[in-house]
Amino acid sequence: MLQSVVQDEKPRKVERDLRRVDAHPDHWYPIAWSRELKPGKMLARKYAGEPVVLVRTVAGGVFALEDRCAHRQVPLSHGVVKGCTVRCGYHGWAYDEAGKCVDVPYLGGRLPNGVKAYPVHELDGVIFLFPGNAALAEGRRPHALGARGDRRYKTRELNREVAAHYTFMHENLFDMNHQFLHRRQMGMIKASCLGRESGEDWAEVRYTFDRTSGSATIGEGAILGMMRGVDESARNDQMIIRTDYPYQTLTFAMDDGDPVLSVWLGYTPLDMEQRSNRTFGYLSVKRPKIPLLLDAVWPFITMFTESIFKEDKEVVEMEQAAHDAQGGDWNNEVFPPIKDLRELLLRCGVIRP
Repeated sequence: MLQSVVQDEKPRKVERDLRRVDAHPDHWYPIAWSRELKPGKMLARKYAGEPVVLVRTVAGGVFALEDRCAHRQVPLSHGVVKGCTVRCGYHGWAYDEAGKCVDVPYLGGRLPNGVKAYPVHELDGVIFLFPGNAALAEGRRPHALGARGDRRYKTRELNREVAAHYTFMHENLFDMNHQFLHRRQMGMIKASCLGRESGEDWAEVRYTFDRTSGSATIGEGAILGMMRGVDESARNDQMIIRTDYPYQTLTFAMDDGDPVLSVWLGYTPLDMEQRSNRTFGYLSVKRPKIPLLLDAVWPFITMFTESIFKEDKEVVEMEQAAHDAQGGDWNNEVFPPIKDLRELLLRCGVIRP
């Protein structure tokens, strides 16, 4: 009987499928860590299925081109860097930072054709790419990546490829009601929403937390305990999570002081359908008054945060798999801040035809 009911059930109509909304190209997207691109070398990367080659000159400058030679379409990243140009590894055609073909060796001159060039911006150890309208690039540059540039904080990279649409990443961080997922790492935590706000290109939610059972791990305690002068039941904690399209930030403060934890995240779509992303981020913990104490417990913080992010990665990939199996976005969302966020992502993204 149950099988019959399931077979007779009609598919739900999905009005707007958020998982088919592309990231808007008119923004800066992290494409590589600065440390990955050595002087005189190249890196092959992708943005939403488009091949990109990042080039660092011997002098240290960075530029980005379409990773296809205009001649035979082979990747320029298989060539060599010569001065401020890239030579294709096949026939030696040379391209400058603007993508112009400046030399065809066996013709002794240049050609009018070339390849697409992308604006790039290097900030706080991250190389950003602007894949959209280059005329908008300058006015939309990011200026700080969380607390990465603040010497009062110790920072670690957050770096992984995730087989999920970038919108799942935004929702996962924004919705702290999923603490049950992390029960093995943190015990039972109850999140209470303190309020929410949103605008044309941003959304914010605020939480406080209570531990209902279990206890903090060494890693969690290392992040918060060093800054705490009162016991857990007496503190006044507040977490603020904010999407400033297309980035996300998280700050956690206690007793109205500076944040003890600051996180910045950017999600760069990898494939054409944007069903996978590379997540770039920084997690920063404020240094306590005792010198080197944070350095001593840093391995525990790393293990704790990696465990949390591993669980988040697994669950959003499950969400993507469910979307693919069902052929659409069947989510039944009931939490008002997530409804705000979903509307923001629909509004700011590009709806695929």
